[in-house]
Amino acid sequence: MADRPYIVGNWKMNGTRAMLSEARAIDRSSQRLMKVEVALAPPFTLIHAVHREVEQIGVGAQDCHAAEEGAYTGDISAAMVADAGAKFVILGHSERRENHGETNALLREKSAAALEAGMRVIMCCGETEETRDEGKAESFVTRQLKASLPENLENPADVLTVAYEPIWAIGTGRTPTVDDVASMHKAIRALLVDLYGEEQADEVRILYGGSVKPENAKELLSADEVGGALVGGASLTAESFLGIVLAAAEVQDQ
Repeated sequence: MADRPYIVGNWKMNGTRAMLSEARAIDRSSQRLMKVEVALAPPFTLIHAVHREVEQIGVGAQDCHAAEEGAYTGDISAAMVADAGAKFVILGHSERRENHGETNALLREKSAAALEAGMRVIMCCGETEETRDEGKAESFVTRQLKASLPENLENPADVLTVAYEPIWAIGTGRTPTVDDVASMHKAIRALLVDLYGEEQADEVRILYGGSVKPENAKELLSADEVGGALVGGASLTAESFLGIVLAAAEVQDQ
């Protein structure tokens, strides 16, 4: 697994230019925390502005269209978000899968488009509470991920990150146990080894997401195979987000 933890803030449908001050504060503090790789995914309207304001942190998009161009009113292509300054794109978030009907096959097409545009991909996966209660969480997530991930990657660690986000924990304040997180991440790692080979798959970071807060970040980030966090609401202010980044730095020092 890659040495530096990766902490990514997903601003979702939040933020106007007034929030650029938060991005600048996150960037300044991140320059003193080089043991951690930090990134933000603002809404499309702020990608270029955040990209211009920051120096250290990565900037990415929350989605992209699979097509390069065309009559897709309201959609934005991978080439467009890359042109705005995005270096990565988050794909397969449960809110996209559920609210927009995105299928595994579509996400594979989107990931190919993102890679073609020169961006890295953060591919999300996760199960419902019902699936977990039925004891099918790991099998569901690995099937979902296998059908969504880009195929035939020569250097997956350079272009791919996986984010496990149990749907029932996103924005609810609930989190799975550390043992549950470690078990799921171990299953995801085994799938990556099957897909890409052990040497390459070991360097792909697997993030945990789902109600990550400064108060629980250190415990979650200490779990086996957890290579960082995909953070939602707690990434909207520099104070809360940097608490998670600091927790990741402390884990590195252990």
